[in-house]
Order: sequence, then C-alpha cells, then structure tokens
Amino acid sequence: MKLTSDQLSELESIGIKAATRAGEMIQSKAKSNHEVLHKKGGNSLASQVVTAIDFESQRLILETLNDTFKRFELGLLTEESPDDSSRHQHDYFWCVDPLDGTLAFTKGTAGYTVSIALVSRHGKPRIGIVFDPDTSTLYHGIYQKGAQKNGKPWQLPTPSSASPLTLMIDNSFIARANEPEFRDQLETFATQRGLLGTKIINHAGAVLNACWVADHAPSLYFKFPKPNPGGGSVWDFAATACLFNELGLPANDIHGDPLQLNPSGDTYMNHKGVLFASSPDLANSAIEFFQ
Repeated sequence: MKLTSDQLSELESIGIKAATRAGEMIQSKAKSNHEVLHKKGGNSLASQVVTAIDFESQRLILETLNDTFKRFELGLLTEESPDDSSRHQHDYFWCVDPLDGTLAFTKGTAGYTVSIALVSRHGKPRIGIVFDPDTSTLYHGIYQKGAQKNGKPWQLPTPSSASPLTLMIDNSFIARANEPEFRDQLETFATQRGLLGTKIINHAGAVLNACWVADHAPSLYFKFPKPNPGGGSVWDFAATACLFNELGLPANDIHGDPLQLNPSGDTYMNHKGVLFASSPDLANSAIEFFQ
C-alpha cells in the first residue's frame, strides 16, 4: 500500500511521541552509572557496546509504535533486536536506533540521541525523527514537506570564508594508520577552498554527527568504505538521510550515490561508505578529493 500524505503525518506524530518518550527516559538516567555490556556487532567498539538503557528505550519506542504495524502494514528494523526481514516484506518499515551514541552516554558527554525513520521497501527515507535528550532538541521531517527543528522550519547557518571546515569524525577516522597525514591533507583541502583550516568534533554518535553537519556549515561527516563489516548500519543514517533530503543537503555514499537504506543481507554500510555535507558544492569537492 502507498501511504498518503495524511497517513505519513499521522505516523510522524506517533514517531515523535515515541522518540521523545524514550529520550526523556534516557535523560532521566543520564547521571547514573551504567553497566556496559557487549554484543555482536561490527569491528568497532561503538557497534558492540550496549546498556540496559538501550533496551528500555527500544521497549518504550516499540510500545508506542505497536498499533502502527498492523494498521499501516509496516515492517521493522531496530538495532537491539534480530533482523526479521520484515523490511523486505512490507512496502514500508520503521527503522529504529533507540540510543545512538551509547559510548557518549556512558561517559556522560553530549552526542547521544534517539533516531526513528520510516523507510520504503526500495530504501527511500520517508520520515526522519531525531531527538537529542541532552538538549531536548527535536529534528523531524517528512518526504517533500521539509524539515523542522523544535517545531519550526530548520534554518541553516550561512557559511563564511572566515570559518574553519568542521569535520565530524569518529573512532574509525582516528584509527586510520595514516591519520596524521590525512589530517594534513584535509587542512590543505580546507585552505584551498578559502577556509580557515579544520575544526574537529569527535565525541558524538553517527546521528548527531549528521545533524551537526547541518548546523555547523561548512562541515563534513564521512566514513570510508572498508572490507570488513561496519561503517555504521542503516539505523544510524536513515532518519538523518530523510532530514538532509528535505534540507536539500547531500546524504550520499562516498561516491555521491544515494544511500542504500534497505540492503539485502546485512545492514552494514561499509560497502560504499557515507558522506554528509553542508552543501552540494562541498560534497562534490570532497568526493573528488577522496577519490
């Protein structure tokens, strides 16, 4: 079935309720000590750590979304449950990351979020919802209806040549064997475009890394392809891909092609990498540079 505009709006409202409900619970536990457990994931620590709060957040979200699965014939992909392949059996599926940035959460630092998306069977994001519990910031958008931040149209900053290029990075960047050399190359990349070098932000999960790209222009967030499983999973990028589409900003793989948000087999994004940019021109320059 094809969802109507009114149905998408209703589903967005339910998704927002789920995200804020879970986010408020998460924030109420932010000052507590949390036992860090380990699960099967990619080859990065961030993909392997989990806490009881991740599972409780997922429980609250699915409880809130429960009525929608049968009523709208939706599938599900969520981080803390096995992939049941329902995402391939329905025209749309909820894609849920109940606590992105678990490492930041356990350290008591900013950078964790709740992320909920509605994705078509063909891998196209139709709803994107991100709630930042630390600041109570809500980002949300619907296909062809624009993106909002705290209930108002999301206003993007005007980049200036007097600004540095802000790079949202994570441990996969830091762990690169030639990382110092690559940082020097990125400095050159920035200065050649008239920018004041680079600024690094490296403490957030994938979801806020993308949101902060939009809020810190000129800015980039990227993950390179690699041969082993990892590079984040679909739930790390589905909601922000929708938001970036609605903002008219690039959310692509490292070659400039649309993100595949309903891949067959595993859900990892390591095959072609990820690139979020604060402008199409910056994305095109980065793609050429990375090649």
